[in-house]
Amino acid sequence: MSVDDEREDLIRRITETQRDLGRTFAQSPSPLFTSNLTMRQLKVVMVLSLNGSTSGQELAQSLGVGLGTVTGIVDRLVSHGLVSRREDPHDRRVRRVELTDAGTELMAEINDAGLEHYRNIMRHLDTETLHSLLRVTTRIREVADQLYP
Repeated sequence: MSVDDEREDLIRRITETQRDLGRTFAQSPSPLFTSNLTMRQLKVVMVLSLNGSTSGQELAQSLGVGLGTVTGIVDRLVSHGLVSRREDPHDRRVRRVELTDAGTELMAEINDAGLEHYRNIMRHLDTETLHSLLRVTTRIREVADQLYP
């Protein structure tokens, strides 16, 4: 087997293992699955969680949909109490959308639930394995930062 073939085989096996791990986590109760949000609503909440206050136009670009579609999604999220709209202080024609405290709390619950699954698994690993895992995940993060600045 060539070095390139071995690398591709390892990458395939690693990604399959990660996918299987994701499937295992998906079977556990999570606010991600109990929130009753549509995929697009969840995407808006996630974009706002990452970017903070965002205009409707910026949301439409992020989601690859029209402004009218974003307006409807945001309307429903406002009715759920997860986001709010406010006037842009620099341009009164622009309405900014941002997470409410409830939206911020939902995103924290979703993130924390996933992390807790990983923490639980790691508590069952020996110290040597944890050191190795730290080295590997740190290196993955370094490469990710280079590829996706």
